[in-house]
Amino acid sequence: MTGAGRRPRGRRFALSGAGEAEHSAGWWSTSGLDECQDVQVETRSLRVYGGVTGQDRRSDRRAQLLAAGYDLLAGVGGEFSVRGVCKQAGLTARYFYENFADRDALAVAVYDGVIEDIVTATLAAVDAAPANARAKVGAGLAVLVSRIRDDPRRGRLLFAHDLGATPVVARRRVESTRRFVRLLAGQARAFHDDARPEVAAELLVGGLAQVLTAWLDGDLVISESDLVCRCTDYFVAVGRLV
Repeated sequence: MTGAGRRPRGRRFALSGAGEAEHSAGWWSTSGLDECQDVQVETRSLRVYGGVTGQDRRSDRRAQLLAAGYDLLAGVGGEFSVRGVCKQAGLTARYFYENFADRDALAVAVYDGVIEDIVTATLAAVDAAPANARAKVGAGLAVLVSRIRDDPRRGRLLFAHDLGATPVVARRRVESTRRFVRLLAGQARAFHDDARPEVAAELLVGGLAQVLTAWLDGDLVISESDLVCRCTDYFVAVGRLV
């Protein structure tokens, strides 16, 4: 029997169940309580409310943060900061850090998402085009240009000079340029088995970036169809020299 107000003496359990070292810490071990609380919080966050699962709510919050980050990184709205993104998304900082380690991690996710969208659409157009160089180049360039024209934020992320001064964006631009060079070189090899297209691919990708920057800035006055046609001419002409 135990007296009133006294805890029963008995076996002590470490809540985390991780071994003898935790048993020696006693039944009041805070590490075990923390883990138990974490599980309870996670369980609550994954419950179904209004027919929406916790995972769906979390995915929705991530999409809201990405959309807000896209706007602010591209210069549409306020400052690109954790506070600014949360305000734009209508979420608290807790939900920001649920998805991203910091502002740079969000910038990388936004930029990579834009590049992936462009690459996927461009390659789909190239694959669907007739099996000749001009048709494939023209199809790829048409999709690339229309993708940038349809959403000016894409053009800013890829080419705006002020964003190029941001270290994380500058690094991603270099990496995405390398990716486009590899893709173009791979397409060239599909038509010329003995081709060494690396120099030509560097020249064409770099030159295209300059042309698109001038076009988006209004320094190059030319219709979209003429732009695609002329760039296709240059790509095909250089391809013959590879």
